[in-house]
Amino acid sequence: MHTKKHSTVVVAMSGGVDSSVSALLLHQQGYEVIGLFMRNWEDVDGSCPAVQDGEDVARVCHQIGIPYYSVNFTRAYRERVFARFLQELRNGATPNPDVLCNREIKFSLLLEKAFALGATHLATGHYARVGESGSLEKGKDLGKDQSYFLYAMPPAALSHVLFPIGHMHKTQVRQIAAEHKLATSMKPDSTGICFIGPRNFRTFLSQYIGYQTGDIVTLEGNVIGQHVGVAFYTIGQRKGLDIGGEGDPWFVIGKDVEHNRVIVAQGRDHPALYASKLSATEIAWITPPTALPCLCKAKIRYRQEDQECTIEKVEDGRMFVSFSHPQRAITPRQAIVFYEGATCMGGALIETALSHPYLT
Repeated sequence: MHTKKHSTVVVAMSGGVDSSVSALLLHQQGYEVIGLFMRNWEDVDGSCPAVQDGEDVARVCHQIGIPYYSVNFTRAYRERVFARFLQELRNGATPNPDVLCNREIKFSLLLEKAFALGATHLATGHYARVGESGSLEKGKDLGKDQSYFLYAMPPAALSHVLFPIGHMHKTQVRQIAAEHKLATSMKPDSTGICFIGPRNFRTFLSQYIGYQTGDIVTLEGNVIGQHVGVAFYTIGQRKGLDIGGEGDPWFVIGKDVEHNRVIVAQGRDHPALYASKLSATEIAWITPPTALPCLCKAKIRYRQEDQECTIEKVEDGRMFVSFSHPQRAITPRQAIVFYEGATCMGGALIETALSHPYLT
């Protein structure tokens, strides 16, 4: 942890308890702290929580006794994050906008803004840590660790980033907020995609992606239902299929975008939901492997336990990974993130499952 007296640090404040406590801790450590609220989304129907969040930031900064500013990145967010998010959905993938937001907005534009305000560092409320050698490390609270979403941030940015609560557990953060009576101390954790807010995902997206109904089919090609658009379904999904009948529930095992079909199979553990290999693209390293093949661990979704894998090779920007145990619901355009112990090596975006017994 940096403890430079009178150094200026900008804290990215979201209106949540984590960034609030981050600002408080840095202020107590003697930093000159500036709160910065980043607005990425504007909504005419008032359902986006950004207004309330901005007011909470103002209250907390007043309580701590630090100045704060607001910056509007809505245009950049739409162009760099949301437009790509929509395009990948149209292509039948399941993108993760949080990874893209960290790379394109928070640790790029927001970091530049911090420098413009005279700061040496940007601090965030992420549960992650920066190692002494400039590595990205898991947060101490493994149940809250957010390194998965940070793997694609520019490695050079890590020398200008602070994670003040990365060495703490969430219960400690809540306790500190309560002890100091911060306005956000009892505020629930935010969930889901930030710009959608507390509303129906399908309803929101239908404003941007038109419904194009089509067939829900079995592996044998039998039509057993209708879908409302391939963009609204993801691999491994059970809910919302509206398929009746006897036997085990149905799960999405694939999407045929060209023919506008959603492919399903019965049973949570149907073999078609599993594969032991995948390919990935858009590789981003923070601590790259010294040689390939490389035995390490990986997550193919947030909150998944680390899985033993081997990064076999990289050819023409495409990475090939095999797992010691077959993985369920490998999902195109979700992130695969690699770890060596607590160190986040980097990651990539899943292209497709390989060695699949049913689907190609």
